[in-house]
Amino acid sequence: MPGRPVTVSDVQQLVKRKDEIEAQIKAYYELLGQKGVGMTEPLVDAEDFPRGDIDIYEVRTARHNIICLQNDHKALMKQVEEALHQLHAREKEKRARDEAEALAEARSQRQPQAFARVNAVTPGSPASISGLQVDDEIVEFGSVNINNFQNLQNIATVVQHSEGRPLSVTVIRSGRKVHVGLTPKRWAGKGLLGCNIIPLQR
Repeated sequence: MPGRPVTVSDVQQLVKRKDEIEAQIKAYYELLGQKGVGMTEPLVDAEDFPRGDIDIYEVRTARHNIICLQNDHKALMKQVEEALHQLHAREKEKRARDEAEALAEARSQRQPQAFARVNAVTPGSPASISGLQVDDEIVEFGSVNINNFQNLQNIATVVQHSEGRPLSVTVIRSGRKVHVGLTPKRWAGKGLLGCNIIPLQR
């Protein structure tokens, strides 16, 4: 499994292989039991002659296979442990990432707070041409927002310094956030905007 992330299927295959090895080990132990020996009993008699009551080759082969399979089993269990650790770590990372994304989405959907409202727009004025509408609640007016707004003079200052240049204005309209490009400029009417803005009382 090197070079790619561990999957649940990988773990299932490892567990399946582990079960197969355990079944083989059990079968060899049962074979030894049928011969009346285990892993340590001597295969020679008191006079150091091969025992005649058992198949020496078969017993030695079974013992050798058990040792090899036990080593394989030990290595496999380590692989299973590492694979499960990787799966759990990745699941933990995914859960944390999902929670962070959900929090970020919730924050992005949270309506920003307005500080002023448009209560009049003159037809043909820069405000009217930009798409600004009566009852739009202003969230951002250039560099002015709820955090630094003190009074309408803040907006007037931004307008005076932005004559002939587009201003980014964000409003809440019918519960939705709307971005408007407003360019303060001279026109047939009074002022540079052609709209009336009043502060919101919170």
